[in-house]
Amino acid sequence: MIHHERNLTIDAAPEAVWAVLSQYMHIDEFAPQITSVDALTDGEVGLGSKRRNHFVNGTSVVEEVTIWKPGSGYTVKLSDMAAMPLHEANSEIRITPTGGQSKVTWTFDYRVKYGPIGWLMGQTMMKIMMGKIIDANLQGLSEKVRAT
Repeated sequence: MIHHERNLTIDAAPEAVWAVLSQYMHIDEFAPQITSVDALTDGEVGLGSKRRNHFVNGTSVVEEVTIWKPGSGYTVKLSDMAAMPLHEANSEIRITPTGGQSKVTWTFDYRVKYGPIGWLMGQTMMKIMMGKIIDANLQGLSEKVRAT
């Protein structure tokens, strides 16, 4: 698996950041590349919750919560990734308190199709692309937290 990680310190208490992140079915409110979300599970959000994220480019992906830590973050497993050159992928969002602020860490771990050529593509082009997407998501999260 290739690991990619980005961080942003948000000038808000962890509770304020969690208040936005815990609205799991509403990631489209701060992630600029996501145009809409379909809730694929009913009931309270948490472990096992599933959503389908629809992207600006017309593709979509399903994310299922595999770890849910109220107040500090969650991990999702991606599936239905036919439009992506990935065998598997997971993503984690963590909130770490830092003196009245919140350090938010967003990771993306993935295994690319196409053997060694795919691995090289994952280490170069995909890392650049994912870095830009995660940075935009973190910035959008920060703006949403400040506006709330």
